[in-house]
Amino acid sequence: MGGIVRATGSGMGCPDWPKCFGNWIPPTSVEQLPSDYKESYSALREKKNVKFATYLQAIGMTDTANKILNDRSILVESDFNAVKTWIEYLNRLVGVVIGLLIVALFYQSLKFRKVKPVLFWLSLATLLAVIVQGWFGSIVVSTNLTTWTITIHMFVALLIVGFLVYLLHISRGSEAAYHPAKGVRPLLLACMALLLTQVYLGTQVREAIDRLVSLPRNSWISNLGLEFIVHRSYSWVILLVHGALVWQLMKTTGAKTLIRAVIVLILGSFFTGVVMAYFSVPAAFQPIHLLLATVTFGVQLYLFFSITKAKQPVLVN
Repeated sequence: MGGIVRATGSGMGCPDWPKCFGNWIPPTSVEQLPSDYKESYSALREKKNVKFATYLQAIGMTDTANKILNDRSILVESDFNAVKTWIEYLNRLVGVVIGLLIVALFYQSLKFRKVKPVLFWLSLATLLAVIVQGWFGSIVVSTNLTTWTITIHMFVALLIVGFLVYLLHISRGSEAAYHPAKGVRPLLLACMALLLTQVYLGTQVREAIDRLVSLPRNSWISNLGLEFIVHRSYSWVILLVHGALVWQLMKTTGAKTLIRAVIVLILGSFFTGVVMAYFSVPAAFQPIHLLLATVTFGVQLYLFFSITKAKQPVLVN
């Protein structure tokens, strides 16, 4: 959903948080808003930014705090657009559903607090991460989609994915243990590191595209700079290293389904990247591209946790 919001430019569809234009159900036309809605919501966001800047200054990020306080473009309100408002609102509804499910997960973990405390503590960490994610989502809005806040917002989401994947793994116990071939663990770690780096490079490309939105879409790729060239070239590194990983995983006992998943996900991510590069970054492919990368990371983590726990079979003469 976050990818859809970004691809459609709907991040400021709701200028406030957690409500949308001061209501739990957003408006459908500009006539439902007061004539001074831009000024009033800009003032509210400025107040929130001042508070956020004090937090940044407290942890030593004085330069970043000053940029937020002095950049008046952050406070410019967009014209009301009903489609973008409802896309952002649906994104928030999905977030609420996720939050409620995490609360239910934490509640279920209470019964394991003594018999298997790791389930309780990981569930608590997941809940806290979701709360931080929700709060930081409000910062993304108040700073008018400042690029570095969007990147942090996305990586916190990946952290939550990591918590949930590990919870799934330890809740299954020994069922999820695979016997790895030699060298799989370090290669898998390298693949995860490369993938996360590629995701970060992708955010840089997206930021560059955001600066080109006033130009015709078919000119975006030609006007992109070094960010795009690095991201595109790096994708071949990702493909080749994952090819080596799959080759090694073929020797791993019992992981055939996950191996197929890695193959499909990496090829799918590569293909959607090619489509965006050669067909003027079609909006429909952007969230798919990000989703495939996210699921790939989740599958990699699950494999890593499983094979780390696995014990090599004992050979008997």
